[in-house]
Amino acid sequence: MFKIHYRESISSTCELLGLSRQVYYRAIRSKEKRQSIANDVIDLVQSIRMDQPRIGTRKLYHILQDSLRSLGVGRDRLFAILKANHLLIKPKRSYHITTNSHHRFRKHKNLIENLDINRPEQVWVSDITYVGNRSNPIYLSLVTDAYSKMIVGYYLSNTLAVDSSIKALKQAVKNRKYPKETLIHHSDRGLQYCSNQYQRILQRHTIKCSMTESYDPYQNAVAERINGILKQEFLINTDKINIKMMKTIVQQSIEIYNNKRPHLSCHNFMKKP
Repeated sequence: MFKIHYRESISSTCELLGLSRQVYYRAIRSKEKRQSIANDVIDLVQSIRMDQPRIGTRKLYHILQDSLRSLGVGRDRLFAILKANHLLIKPKRSYHITTNSHHRFRKHKNLIENLDINRPEQVWVSDITYVGNRSNPIYLSLVTDAYSKMIVGYYLSNTLAVDSSIKALKQAVKNRKYPKETLIHHSDRGLQYCSNQYQRILQRHTIKCSMTESYDPYQNAVAERINGILKQEFLINTDKINIKMMKTIVQQSIEIYNNKRPHLSCHNFMKKP
């Protein structure tokens, strides 16, 4: 009885609007199909963000291209679905000074300012980023291959001691794939990189030293970019985590960053050194 009255009501409404019942039901089915596709897309996105919680839409599109194509979803539609469901990532800004360039050690010239970087292990960039809080300071020393954007060495510490940067460098040197190729090490003019201990390791392995010539983040843009990705996409600067737990988080994040995350600067392909 209810279905009969409902159908009559639909028929009356369609007549008032000048629509046929077929058009009305077709519109309903179309809406349900769009909602079903949107739900499938959200499930796909959330499966990726389990490992990479703040990965952006363009990289999501690259990773999910085949699945999205089978659903008939292009990049613009992906943006629209994520926007409608409040799943677009808004970048966060954070800043903490980790560089002390007022010291007695020698500062080196910038060797990469106009250099065409076209192969792995041509340039390494090093930096230190702050991932802790006031009550629990934690610093992450990184060495990154400028061509592939792969993190080749890292070390986590509660201090800014030179030893932490040295351990990250030693890990990178140990994992070199092309030890006979010319390699430049680029960094800011911080005490850690200018220190005698650090410079001796570079000299021992015939690695040329290059440094920014002013405190300008754009002169070490690759390192600054990697810092931002680890903090914004992988949330490694989560508060109230001790260093033991942070080491696990950083290790997992770098593993995902190196092996799963596409890099736009490498045309979305992961080019390993």
